[in-house]
Amino acid sequence: MFLSDRQTEIVGMAKSNGRVFVEDLAAHFSVTPQTIRKDLNDLCDAQILTRVHGGATFPSGTENVKYEARRQIAATEKQAIGVAAAGLIPNNASLFINIGTTTEAVGDALTNHHELMVITNNINVANRLRLFPTIEVVIAGGVVRGSDGGIVGEAAVDFIRQFKVDYAVIGASAIDEDGALLDYDFREVKVAQAIIANARHVILVADSTKFERTAPVRIAQLPQVHTFITDRCIAPSIRRLCQENSVKLIETGSADA
Repeated sequence: MFLSDRQTEIVGMAKSNGRVFVEDLAAHFSVTPQTIRKDLNDLCDAQILTRVHGGATFPSGTENVKYEARRQIAATEKQAIGVAAAGLIPNNASLFINIGTTTEAVGDALTNHHELMVITNNINVANRLRLFPTIEVVIAGGVVRGSDGGIVGEAAVDFIRQFKVDYAVIGASAIDEDGALLDYDFREVKVAQAIIANARHVILVADSTKFERTAPVRIAQLPQVHTFITDRCIAPSIRRLCQENSVKLIETGSADA
């Protein structure tokens, strides 16, 4: 499902408020209630929102949005973030790419690189990059999560610890105002922590919707990364943390990007 600008804004409002109402949305967008109901029905069919009487709600902060729905949220922003991240990675480098739809966008943007070694616990990344003969793909072993092709668990952690690479590309499901990088699955978090510990330069990629979300499991703190790439840093506390801890902040949606 491709989200229209109005649908994208509706999702953002639902994230911020927890719930949206048909009549309020119709007034806000100056459209008919029938138009809004169709938008909500489409978003609920895609499992991005949950339909309730009079409106819709955003899923609980203890469970992530379904994979196909996540791919559509901020898709254009993720593509730009992916291109920016790929631009930081030279040829002849080794890198980790972690689970996530934004990290997958980075993988998509690396296809013109040469002599890369990409180590990943993301089946989707491995399946795309395996087609390019100048990129060597190494895939972690472990439990394959059926929902999104992520490989998680202790076996994946042990596998990652065998390497020391030039770069790591990681994502987060949510970013707290205190700089905590958060996710939903503690098994995935353990792999992400191993990736951070075994890379010389850590690149965090996350679109601005992640500032509006919550998740229960801590991956790391923002000062543990070297570069943070987002479309817009809408959280003043995060911008301040980047400045205070020498984290390079790149905003792909800014005029200077």
